[in-house]
Amino acid sequence: MMIDQVQNILKRVFGYETFWPLQEQVICHLLEKKDALVVMPTGGGKSLCYQIPSLLFEGLTIVISPLISLMKDQVDQVRECGIPAVFLNSSLSSEEYRRNVSQLRTDQVKLLYLAPESLLMPRTMALLSSLKVDCIAIDEAHCISEWGHDFRPEYRQLAEFRTRFPGAVCAALTATATPRVREDIRYSLNISDRNEYIGSFNRPNLFLEVIHKTEPIVQTLEFVKRYKNESGIIYCFSRQQTDDLHTILHRKGYSVRPYHAGLSDWERTENQELFIRDDIQIIVATIAFGMGINKSNVRFVIHYDLPKSIDNYYQEIGRAGRDGLPAHCLLLFGYGDIRKIKYFINQKTHQEQIVANILLNTFIGFAETDLCRRIPLLSYFDENDTPKYCGMCDNCQEEATDLIDLTLPAQMFLSCVKRTGEYFGSGHVIEVLRGSSSQKVLKFGHDQLSTHGIGTSHSTKQWHSMSRQFIQKGMLIYDYDHGTLKLTQKAWDVLKGKERVMGRLDEVKKEKGDVFFNRKGETGSHDPILFEILRKKRKEIADLAKLPPFTVFHDRTLKEMVVYLPLTREELSSIYGIGMAKLEKYADTFLKIIGEYCQGHQITKPPITDVKTIP
Repeated sequence: MMIDQVQNILKRVFGYETFWPLQEQVICHLLEKKDALVVMPTGGGKSLCYQIPSLLFEGLTIVISPLISLMKDQVDQVRECGIPAVFLNSSLSSEEYRRNVSQLRTDQVKLLYLAPESLLMPRTMALLSSLKVDCIAIDEAHCISEWGHDFRPEYRQLAEFRTRFPGAVCAALTATATPRVREDIRYSLNISDRNEYIGSFNRPNLFLEVIHKTEPIVQTLEFVKRYKNESGIIYCFSRQQTDDLHTILHRKGYSVRPYHAGLSDWERTENQELFIRDDIQIIVATIAFGMGINKSNVRFVIHYDLPKSIDNYYQEIGRAGRDGLPAHCLLLFGYGDIRKIKYFINQKTHQEQIVANILLNTFIGFAETDLCRRIPLLSYFDENDTPKYCGMCDNCQEEATDLIDLTLPAQMFLSCVKRTGEYFGSGHVIEVLRGSSSQKVLKFGHDQLSTHGIGTSHSTKQWHSMSRQFIQKGMLIYDYDHGTLKLTQKAWDVLKGKERVMGRLDEVKKEKGDVFFNRKGETGSHDPILFEILRKKRKEIADLAKLPPFTVFHDRTLKEMVVYLPLTREELSSIYGIGMAKLEKYADTFLKIIGEYCQGHQITKPPITDVKTIP
């Protein structure tokens, strides 16, 4: 009987036909009042795990979320589905706060969103003690752990808070948690390891690409040119870099705003709202840009600078493609960025330095790998059952047949590293190989070496490409603190002719970030003209209601409308993400547009059969 109710809510309220992996199990587990740790990737449907139970519990479900900026979006989204929800935080006026409290006291609310700081205030605790609380959902639960990438001390106090509501089931949810972090969460919240639900961390709709950072501004401009009118995020290391890149993109005519801690609260809030509501295309941000941005139609994420860990990288690329449609994630990888991060790591305590260096070195391994990128990425999260070929990363798109014998250039390069004393980086070694008479080459007498000028048959760009491959293949060790190269035993095997080196010579195309991917997962072929008409109408509706457009309908919902051309309410209800509340609100408007378009263009509508809907 319970599962029938759950299935009914899934379709009637949210407009989905089927669950994603683990959702149904977690929901039934919580409805039996059993605590759970839930780890699912961004876009994997964590929210449904507590939203559906909230409609079946008699009392209140409290959702603890670390970002005030995200709460309004979360509440708007569930309200659009017809779920009574409110939030309490400092962004509310006194009148709004009192109105929300009044709704809570009169049992008109099923979901209450709170930040941990607001939750622990005496007046909030007094209010909650007078209410029946059936569920406590702790979002971004990795914030509890000191081994997590975003540790927050106030999250530690949630363990004591939950003891005040012994009748409430606790769900700890996160998209990123290593085994050590998961253990920390379970220990802090007293959750049994038998009650752990770990979904796959694989986001198959994300295309992962890493290119060497040579001309970052040019590389970025060439990349964003391919995503006209699409939403994207560019992450930078510093406020200054964020401002500089924003200025360049703005002068080039892009709809763009910056986001960093140096801006006023008002500026940050305005810029984030403009981005969420599709009023601007691109946000250039430091990591201050909130971890839980709930915008579903981000089509690309660029890391202009190096993230500090795989956790940070995974969290940030997780903001792309939340609607399940393809998205592109580009990392500009430069060894100079490593030195910058190392400098800040060295300012930490000894124990913090140990943790930070482990996390950084693990990420560098991901960036330098020539394997399918999902192998090191997923193995970091203890997920090892991964295919060797994903088809959705740059390494997988480089066919093995492109490999050529690079043994001779490898011997040249390795010999030059040795003859220059293993004291320099690749830039200087390449200058010697190409016969440069620069001041630095002359100063050290390297113009007299036997390797001086023996590499002129290859361009500087080709040598840089090959040097990175030699590092990846374990022939060289790169000293991140000093920027120098040292030979390994494998290098000596190559120099002595005991081992061949296979690799790629022509990396010019990849250097510019020109690796394209097939947009797998798109909902059929769709008419771009009708899609833009529907998207414009969605924006008008959202602006009138002061909502983000994706709160009205996801891009995927609009694309299914364009593909299947529903002309009746029954047909429209079969489209992804259209529950009863949205059907009542928007059916007449969108059916009229589709009907008039079909009539005006003399389009014969295909039958709607087997529309596959996934939350």
